[in-house]
This record gives sequence, structure tokens and C-alpha cells, in this order.
Amino acid sequence: MAGVVVSGAQVSYISQDCEEIPEFLGRKYGHMAKRLDLSFNLLRYFLSHHNAPLWAMVGDFPCAPGRAWEAEKSLEGLKTFSYLEELILDNNLLGNDLLLPRLPHLHTLTLNKNQITELESLLDHLAEVVPSLQYLSLLGNMACPNELVCKEKDEDDYQRYRYFVLHKLTNLKFLDTRKVTRREREEALVRGAFMKVVKPKDAKASSDAASTSPEMLYTPLPSGSRDLTNHRGILGKCRYIYYGKHSEGNRFIRDDQL
Repeated sequence: MAGVVVSGAQVSYISQDCEEIPEFLGRKYGHMAKRLDLSFNLLRYFLSHHNAPLWAMVGDFPCAPGRAWEAEKSLEGLKTFSYLEELILDNNLLGNDLLLPRLPHLHTLTLNKNQITELESLLDHLAEVVPSLQYLSLLGNMACPNELVCKEKDEDDYQRYRYFVLHKLTNLKFLDTRKVTRREREEALVRGAFMKVVKPKDAKASSDAASTSPEMLYTPLPSGSRDLTNHRGILGKCRYIYYGKHSEGNRFIRDDQL
């Protein structure tokens, strides 16, 4: 087949602009492939439609009569690769909704330069479907905070990320380009659960929420005084005596003012 390179138990299907794994790959090589390289494609989560008698809606996508939408999982074709040990998915369009079938023998997974922005759900999913995972790389994703993605990130940000990943995936031996150290593993056990990076809210959404928040409606001033054309004030006389022992102002108060 055009575009396929096979070397022993290694199968490569690179730069073919495919949005899902072709059926022929699994049919022809699924039973023997131990290493599969699908980098530089267009693999992602997308929607397709099929016939249905009623109106339907998936998320924010309304469906016309006679159509319903279903989520196509672009990695579903991996089900036929039951002996897979290494999977390369670099430079695709995979995001937080990435779904893998159960691959019990997979020990190496690289997801470099995709569109992953949130870690926790992905790591929980990987812990469930790839229990033998020992080598993971997420470089080039927003969820991996290093200078390759954002110059504002530093080594401390990246180290916290490592602790959190190791807390979720306790069997990892390598994360990104570094070997997991014993100290990292101990720190992840103690503090990893608290190292989750919280994604900041969109600035516009935050300002909109603040403008409608009940707390923002509070004002210490009476409502009438908020109108610039409606001036109100109080004029009166009061006696004020300060009893502070250390006030310098006491030196300048005359007796007839007390």
C-alpha cells in the first residue's frame, strides 16, 4: 500500500494527511505490528452523521431531521493492533478528548506537538487503557509547561508538571526526554496530587462573570448617591474626643475644644 513502510514488526504511515486510521492498516498489519508510527497526520476527534428518524443534538451541534451525529474516534482503528508495544502519534491534531482502545502491551507512547491543554482526564484515561506504560512524551503541548510552548514557563513549572504526571502514572520510567529519578518518584508520592496546574479562565469570560456576579453589585454607598446629578450630604456638629495615649495630635488640642 502507498505510504506504508514496514520493517519487521515496525509499521510507519507518516505524513498521509489521514484523519482516522485506515482500515487496511489494521487488517494487514494489526496482528504483527509491535511499533506503529502515525506521526505528521491529521488524527483528531471529529463528528460524522448517520441516518436517524428524529431530531438529535450532540454538544452544540444541532442535527437536521433524518440525521444524527455520532462521535468518530480517530484512533479506534488501533483496536486491531492487539500486540502493539510502541505508538508514535507526534504532530497530529489530538486534543483533551483523545481516546485509546485498551492496549495492554503498550509501554511507549509519544504525543508530542498535539493540541492537549489539560492533563488530568488524559492521565486518568491512560492509566486505565495502557497499564504497562513506561515511556511517555508530551512535549510541544500546552499541557506540558516548558519553554518550547511558552517562554513564561520555567523549570519550576515543568517540575511540578512532572510530579503530577508521576502521581497519576506510577509506572513511568521516562517522561519526555528525562529519566524518572527516585527523588521525583518520592516527591510525586507525597506532593504530586497537589501539583495540578489549573488552566486560567479566559479573560473575557472572567470579566463577563464578574460584571454579573452578586458580589460585584454590592456598594457601601446608598443607591441615591450613585447618581451624579443627585447630590446629598449631611452638615452637623459633633463632639469628638480622642483618648489615645500615643497620639501626637493631643499636643495641639486646646482645652476649650475638649
